[in-house]
Amino acid sequence: MKVIKGYKFVSDNLKSKEGNCEWVVGEWKKHKGNLKLCSSGFHACVHPFDALKYNYGNRFFLVEAKGKIIYGDDKFVASEMRLLKEVKGCKALFVRFAVWNSRKCLKHFEELYPDDERSRKGIEAAEEWLNNPCDATITAAESAARSAASAAWSAAWYAAWSAAWSAASAARSAAWSAASAARSAARSAARSAASAAESAASAAESAAESAASAARSAARSASRKVFKQMVAKEIKKG
Repeated sequence: MKVIKGYKFVSDNLKSKEGNCEWVVGEWKKHKGNLKLCSSGFHACVHPFDALKYNYGNRFFLVEAKGKIIYGDDKFVASEMRLLKEVKGCKALFVRFAVWNSRKCLKHFEELYPDDERSRKGIEAAEEWLNNPCDATITAAESAARSAASAAWSAAWYAAWSAAWSAASAARSAAWSAASAARSAARSAARSAASAAESAASAAESAAESAASAARSAARSASRKVFKQMVAKEIKKG
């Protein structure tokens, strides 16, 4: 029987989203009844990046699935599944990924706003937490980071609107992306929610909606590739 791998989130007590399955690492679970995407069966994503959209808990796992499998656009549902290995250090992983996306766009933002340090400070707040991941660091950085990122977000929206009246489409997208990523990075530094990481990870894609589809696709592809590498590294560390 073919076995495939995937990724999924579960709650702290190893329960599924609906709470009707109590997972035990390494133990196969078999679904009884019909199989239907988003409704019935064991769900997971083939790519770890896609799993960020379905953050139903704080614990992130590499899983195996077999039996009957139905694929959707970004996830699948299977009749049999088991948690294979936990991706440790998720909080730091998500923040690192948010920072990576932010740093990639920061240069373009600062070219437009050389005197605006808000995006950089938001990123630095997240990096400070990575270097010293404790509650005290979060408390000290949280207020300034959120304020800086929120202001940068507003500035970038204005930049996006005004640039629409010029030929600076690429610069507009970069500024929007930088602010969005910085905001998400700051949120990740203050809170462990994986949804913040997903927001930061997809910032480049969202920002480029009005730009060329090729650029949007390239940004998403790069983010997906980097996140998969980061996850693989954490899994290998075990």
